[in-house]
Amino acid sequence: MVDLTPIPEERFPAFRAHLAKHYARDKVDAGVWSPAEAPSRARADLDALLPEGTSTKNHFLYEIRDTSTSDEVGTLWFAVQDQGPSRGVWIYDIEIFAPFRRRGYATGTLEAAEKRAAELGAGRIELHVFGHNGAARALYEAAGYAPTSIVMSRRLDGR
Repeated sequence: MVDLTPIPEERFPAFRAHLAKHYARDKVDAGVWSPAEAPSRARADLDALLPEGTSTKNHFLYEIRDTSTSDEVGTLWFAVQDQGPSRGVWIYDIEIFAPFRRRGYATGTLEAAEKRAAELGAGRIELHVFGHNGAARALYEAAGYAPTSIVMSRRLDGR
């Protein structure tokens, strides 16, 4: 149903800008960054993680394409990490574009990512999901992902 195609180098600046915008918004929505600091912090985080763009070692950036139409339906970014007891893959971002949501592309993308992770020698695949993103949490749980750590907070300002 989906095919993972490497993001071309010339598309990286637009991908990075889009990702920074959405990452900043999620951090603000989660209450961990202020709106004023979020854009610059998001860009700094991405620059630190992807210093060489699409050529950054052990990072994989993909266009998600529908195999029946070749339409680009989203993007995926993950990295191979050799930490802990075994090699793992960390999904930094998965996005299915709005017109293609709720059609099975996210599930297909997770399956394709898991297959690619196994090809890279990974014994596990992990990701982070913001607490306010109930749809994503439900998707990951339905796909067999389980919490390994939960951070909880309570606002004291009444909001």
